[in-house]
Amino acid sequence: MNEQATPREALLAKIGDKRAVVGVIGLGYVGLPLAVELARSGYRVIGFDVSDAVVAGINAGRSHVLDVPAEVLASFVEGGLVEATTELPRLAECDAISICVPTPLNKTKDPDLSYVIAAAHAVHFALRPGQLVILESTTYPGTTRDVLLPILEESELRAGDDFFVCFSPERVDPGNPKWHTRNTPKVLGGVTPACSEAGVALYSRVFDTIVPVESAEAAELVKVYENTFRMVNIALANELAQACDVLGVDVWGVIEAAATKPFGFMKFTPGPGLGGHCIPLDPHYLSWKMRTLSYKTRMIELASEINGEMPGFVVRKVADSLNNARKAINGSTVLVLGVAYKRDIDDLRESPALEVIRLLQDKGAEVRYHDPFCPVIQDDPHTPVRGLPMHSVELSDAELDAADVVVVVTDHSEVDYAAVAAKARLVVDTRGVMRGPEEHVVGLSRRRPEPPRLRLVG
Repeated sequence: MNEQATPREALLAKIGDKRAVVGVIGLGYVGLPLAVELARSGYRVIGFDVSDAVVAGINAGRSHVLDVPAEVLASFVEGGLVEATTELPRLAECDAISICVPTPLNKTKDPDLSYVIAAAHAVHFALRPGQLVILESTTYPGTTRDVLLPILEESELRAGDDFFVCFSPERVDPGNPKWHTRNTPKVLGGVTPACSEAGVALYSRVFDTIVPVESAEAAELVKVYENTFRMVNIALANELAQACDVLGVDVWGVIEAAATKPFGFMKFTPGPGLGGHCIPLDPHYLSWKMRTLSYKTRMIELASEINGEMPGFVVRKVADSLNNARKAINGSTVLVLGVAYKRDIDDLRESPALEVIRLLQDKGAEVRYHDPFCPVIQDDPHTPVRGLPMHSVELSDAELDAADVVVVVTDHSEVDYAAVAAKARLVVDTRGVMRGPEEHVVGLSRRRPEPPRLRLVG
């Protein structure tokens, strides 16, 4: 390389011939899959995390993320392409740095950017000419330019000339067998055109499809819009379920029939509430930002209210079904099937099952749960469930015999729901997995006007 090469030229050359070392800050559900794909593309990756246990596990070739097979991670670790550390000064070794840290909401649903700010300061102390910094953490429009960039420019280096800054939202869907890190189109926007050029140069070698947008703000807004779209449409499905319950119509039959329309309709389904690290949270980043600009996002607020009511709706279903069977919820044994926030994953983040369990406990029920992916609900100050840690029980005939009601909250594929329906006295099915004529199975909406009856087993 010419000694007079500009920082931009030097960075693009390193990216082009795979000499660039890439740092990934945060080795969770987003960061670890990204690190593996960077390594798969031929880049040496240094992963940074505050957890000694996570770092030790990765360096031993052990994966703590369901979508990253341990044997794949181990092969890159053994080949010298992936290593993990807690030593943030090693960011100076990196030519490109992706920030994949949490952006939670506080109790008033305001964004908590403390992890982003901490990562920004760590990068600032290691910043040198010719580095690329990409923020992946979901946040409100303006974060990259108004929060991250000023911290980095305290170094007196300037974005677009000396170093390069982009926003590229993560699009992780845990447990999705079709769409994963590499083949999911990657949106990217820089704070300057030169920044966008550098970000595209790196990520085009890692992802199958890059979608450049006009700015970092546009990329930030893409992410919150995507999940606001899902949140609002799920709220509509949840409201439809409650309307169908009043009307005595099977909500699942209505949705399946509507989904046969080949144009102008996209299928969304109701459930016990929203869960996961994106849909319950991301729209509120936009809502918060717009409040600071004296604009009220009414659709977001209403959708959040409807979705937030679903755990209570489910528990009322349980109480009414028990009452119709001449049993009180106070003192009843409730077996919850599934506590992960969605099917066939081990993720409890924002899971509506936790709120369902808490509300059942508040009404005096004795709650047990079965989940083949979540063997324990850990003792955590952010988890509303009492009596933690709580351990998954075996889905046995004895457990089903002991339960006054079984509540299907998460529809894991490996559960034999026909066998559950055959054995259980009473079932409240929030996922529509039991669609037969059994009178002791209660869905989110009534399928007939007569109340369910307790089935005698024996």
